[in-house]
Amino acid sequence: MSGRAFQHFTFSSSQYFDDRGPHGCAQPITERINPHSRPIVSYYSPKGVGEQHYGEHHPMKPHRLTLTNALVFGYGLDKQIHYIYNPRPATQEELEAYHDHDYIEFLSRVTPHNQGEMKNLIDTFNCVEDCPIFADMYDFCRMYSGGSLAAARKLCAGTTDIAINWSGGLHHAKKAEASGFCYINDIVLAILEMLRCYPRVLYIDIDIHHGDGVEHAFYHSNRVMTVSFHKYTGDFFPGTGKLDDNGTGLGKHFCLNVPLQDGIDDDMYLTLFKTVIDDAVTAFRPSAIVLQCGADSLGCDRLGAFNLSIAAHGECVNFTRKYGVPLLVLGGGGYTIKNVSRCWTYETAVLVGAAVPDELPATIYDPFFRDSQWKLHPPITGKVDNLNTAASLQRISISIRNKLRYLQGAPSVQMQEIPPDLAGWLESEERSREQKDEDRGTSRAGERREDRSIARNEFYDGEGDVDQDDVGHAPSSSSGRARGATSGRRARGGRRGRGRGRGRGASSSLSKEVVDDDSDDSASVTPTRARGRGRGRGGGRGRGRGAKALDKEREKGTPMPEDEESISVDMEDGPSTSQADANDNGSKQDDEMDAS
Repeated sequence: MSGRAFQHFTFSSSQYFDDRGPHGCAQPITERINPHSRPIVSYYSPKGVGEQHYGEHHPMKPHRLTLTNALVFGYGLDKQIHYIYNPRPATQEELEAYHDHDYIEFLSRVTPHNQGEMKNLIDTFNCVEDCPIFADMYDFCRMYSGGSLAAARKLCAGTTDIAINWSGGLHHAKKAEASGFCYINDIVLAILEMLRCYPRVLYIDIDIHHGDGVEHAFYHSNRVMTVSFHKYTGDFFPGTGKLDDNGTGLGKHFCLNVPLQDGIDDDMYLTLFKTVIDDAVTAFRPSAIVLQCGADSLGCDRLGAFNLSIAAHGECVNFTRKYGVPLLVLGGGGYTIKNVSRCWTYETAVLVGAAVPDELPATIYDPFFRDSQWKLHPPITGKVDNLNTAASLQRISISIRNKLRYLQGAPSVQMQEIPPDLAGWLESEERSREQKDEDRGTSRAGERREDRSIARNEFYDGEGDVDQDDVGHAPSSSSGRARGATSGRRARGGRRGRGRGRGRGASSSLSKEVVDDDSDDSASVTPTRARGRGRGRGGGRGRGRGAKALDKEREKGTPMPEDEESISVDMEDGPSTSQADANDNGSKQDDEMDAS
């Protein structure tokens, strides 16, 4: 066989990119986002998640995630995103934060090769028909769940304002069974993680199917409000989500359902969405919001029956973003994959605040969009008759508003609801410095004391003593303090009695000085400092002399008689002027009594 013939059978003769002719092609954004701009957006794209395959005839196509990433990067939106992550897969322990251990063990062991041996468990855990066993199924579950958990932790850390994981949003999975193409409920796992930091989380679901798995998980909780906009006829999957389903126990009235009929259009949907969400946010005051953006509510969806355009679907995202609270945006349903990828690409642009043209960028997946002439907003509405009326939507709006009246303010969170690790941090913040020193085992534990300043006119012993000339006249030895010197600050306005009696203070915490009268040259015992306020009064007879008179005697070098010893009052804060006047009056009364 010739080389030319070999090449003819080996390579495709089609062009790498479609020739769009007059339709044009979008040029990618080249300007990078300022790293300090707000809001901060994080984008989570688990590597390999788009390569998984449910089966040839199964409507769920993870390949839609590969198309979405191609368009996002083709538009250059990666330049407008602050952080792009390839998150690690979730661990079994993380999955078991909500799901049963036996169910997770089953998912980790079952494969297409041994499913015949595990027929009973497959029926028990509902892994039939809608939820088939396929290759690397457990790895697929760990990938998209790991992305949602990583996004939730990023929000809790406060290092991002908006987190996006289009691979997540599988809202039908239950605690111990698969349901509706969903095996692991990554939304519940992410909300549980967010509840460790946020008191209240609002969950909004705009998938055409009712978010029954998330509602069931928090049906008894008042910390999570679930609001689901979905089609409800009684027999449309999953068959739940009536207007009267309100929650129970503490979760009473924290579960809101908006049941809709086929064919609802953009105007009706947006009016109802904005009214309900605004009322819910006003009454519940969420600390964070989780938004599930199932794209099967778009027109022309393979399993849907609504008439929403991509622009209206994106306006729901934009309206939620404007509340300015931490926002986790997830994927969900969507089974016409070319429309799903266009929708999530447009909503990524909305979340980063970038304007993108209607022409799609050139990618290797151009043939997917050839029938719509490579447009971002193709005409996909008006295909289904609208069975909703203005009266029916008004009735739903009034009913939900009446339910919200029962809330009577946003619920508070008791201390025992705080996770153990956060409670430990708070307890550590409330401990005193001495307790922290004891925990660290430092020698300063129990010995902290603020240094006290010394007044200019205060007597003290030391190298910097300006009254060293008086040392020779003091009757005490060099090792002790001169008699009559205060052990701390002199009590302001206080008087010293002439007798041998001890002064009496108004506080029991006054420091005392023991004086040995028998020894002529004995050193005074260093008193223990204590806080207190009071005034020393001489208990013996004689007229009291003020502190100024004693200072003058020291300056003249006149030795002080031993009978003028008295205790000094150590005061942290001296008395005010009025207190000093009261002390003078008290001393005068003592003098009058002595004279009498």
